[in-house]
Amino acid sequence: MKIDGHTALVGLIAHPAGHSQSPTMHNLAFEADHINARFLAFDVAPEHLESAIDAIRAFNMLGASVSMPFKQAVIPLLDDLDPAAKMIGAVNTIVNHDGHLTGYTTDGIGFVNALKDEGVSLKNQTMTLAGVGGAGTPIAIQAALAGLKTLNIFNINDSAVANAKRIVTEINEQTDCHATFTLLEHQDRFQDALTQSNLYVDATGLGMGKLADQSLVTDPTWFHTKMTVFDTVYAPSETKLMRVAKQANVAHILNGQGMLLNQGAAAFKLWTGQKMPVEHVRKHLFKEDHE
Repeated sequence: MKIDGHTALVGLIAHPAGHSQSPTMHNLAFEADHINARFLAFDVAPEHLESAIDAIRAFNMLGASVSMPFKQAVIPLLDDLDPAAKMIGAVNTIVNHDGHLTGYTTDGIGFVNALKDEGVSLKNQTMTLAGVGGAGTPIAIQAALAGLKTLNIFNINDSAVANAKRIVTEINEQTDCHATFTLLEHQDRFQDALTQSNLYVDATGLGMGKLADQSLVTDPTWFHTKMTVFDTVYAPSETKLMRVAKQANVAHILNGQGMLLNQGAAAFKLWTGQKMPVEHVRKHLFKEDHE
């Protein structure tokens, strides 16, 4: 489809942004659905975030995707929040309604649907989650809403601790899931939680970019064969964590590709009102993994 004077724009706001597969994913979908729009990635320095949000209005963009490290920082710059985004305290999708910017979150739904695609249920299960930033927060809350029985949340002792404690309180008060928070510095508790979990989710930045050779779990004996290990990183397609899980003969080992597709499909619907051709996008986006 040719670019002309009517071509609409959607952008990724992230730092860094060069690794993202979102432009490929959404442009494949725009073309397949014959929508005159293009998706571009913008590597935005933190000090320019406000200007980037203003540009959505100035350029009359359909909206934007928001990735690390801006999923929480962007909230004060928006005009409105979807109820789910307000509860979670993070945004990964912005929709422009005639200059009125509304923030949404589709990460949690993307995570749950990615598991469903692989035949993995969260109902009455025990899950351990590492990392409660922009991705971990919606994963935790959506998993609890999906029927999770027990949730063990771990995070390093940084600025996200207050958010982790807030999440635990909300989950325990508003769902049937029992949630706890522990600092990752307590490695013995982390190991114990993993051995008792049906599912381990890593929502940290380890395993990608400059941290590609790092993993919170390096000992395969911390895992067991009947569990699911889910790394939210999707590039590279196999992370160090996943390789450790393979050594442990873990039953289900998943990267973030399914979550990326499913959250992207939800965002696509918000921008265009149309359903993303998910299987068409999957076939072309992850072509190397299916050859």
